[in-house]
Amino acid sequence: MKKISRKRVFSKISAFVSTPIVRYLLILLLVTFGIMGIIYFVEAGKNDDISSFSDVLWYTLATITTVGYGDISPSSSLGRIAGSFLLLFGVVIFGGISGKMASVLFDQQLKMDRGLLKLRGISGHFLICGWKPDFEQILDGILVANPDIPPEKIVLINEASQENIEKIKTVSRYRGMKFLFGDYTEEETLLRANIKSAERVLVLSDYSKNFSQMETDSKTVLAVLTIGSLNPKLYIAAEIIDSKFEKHLSLARCDEIILSHDYERSLLVSASSGVGLSHILKELITETSGEGLVIENIPEECIGKTYGEYRKSLSVNRVLIGILENTGNFYYRRKEALSEAQKNPDVKKVIENLKKIKNLRSNRPVLAPSDDYIIPSNSKAIFVCGKRKRSE
Repeated sequence: MKKISRKRVFSKISAFVSTPIVRYLLILLLVTFGIMGIIYFVEAGKNDDISSFSDVLWYTLATITTVGYGDISPSSSLGRIAGSFLLLFGVVIFGGISGKMASVLFDQQLKMDRGLLKLRGISGHFLICGWKPDFEQILDGILVANPDIPPEKIVLINEASQENIEKIKTVSRYRGMKFLFGDYTEEETLLRANIKSAERVLVLSDYSKNFSQMETDSKTVLAVLTIGSLNPKLYIAAEIIDSKFEKHLSLARCDEIILSHDYERSLLVSASSGVGLSHILKELITETSGEGLVIENIPEECIGKTYGEYRKSLSVNRVLIGILENTGNFYYRRKEALSEAQKNPDVKKVIENLKKIKNLRSNRPVLAPSDDYIIPSNSKAIFVCGKRKRSE
């Protein structure tokens, strides 16, 4: 065990005592005990109500708190003068303490309202970084698509105007969500959000300030890099406007990349053909849990088997359309792949396997593979599920 020097202990005590609030309390205690000593020495043995130091302590507490039961009171002139000082001193003490407490509470509430407090006692939470004009619809969709995540586990980090944030706070279904004001590309802001204990992050293309598209995407890439450095085990999904930045996010080990403008453009192009593809996509990408495109876990006994064998084992009320490889946190997938690659005794094979790891993609979809395709570990099944019956 490491020895702690006396010098270090004394320096810590000195630093603690030198703080203004501690010095203030020590002075109050010294003055109070001084007055208590005077009352005890002049009253003990002469006043039937004061026979011990505990009687003086009771009288002091009743006087300082201005309760004044009247069951004990000094009888000598000096005792009464000391008691008067104690009474006046009590008013000053309680006025100072109550004022300080009110100031601290008000400051805490003000910081909370402005999103400047550090989050404590929260873990496994979901961070949503950035703000967009349709932010409420995004929050609604997240709550519907993730029924296992309560609002209390959602933390919003952005630099949106106070008006926009107050609007979010007044909505009852968002009650419990926590808000932090600040730049989510900065380490200090992310640490206030307890990033090291978080479970998931969604980085939106931020419209809280008048940035160009390039500046917005650059901010997203910087945020992903900073988040990944603070917590590499975190699952990160990020939205970008320009596909040119996709490579940068891939290098930053972003688990899921959303190209919102590319998707919009693809929908417009498909609509121009007049085949109704946009309607199909709308039905597939539904916000209702368990409908449209659904990703589900594959039973452990089916991992390592062929796609054909797994497909035949399924029920007929949904359609299997493919496999999603390397699911979950990409940090763990790379770590597992690296460990597996180094097991081969052949050095050439090890080098080949390490090269393959460089091209490893997170959440890689394999649509309609052949029946002899072997389902790898850390994979999930992609289904198309129809609308469920609604109870009348």
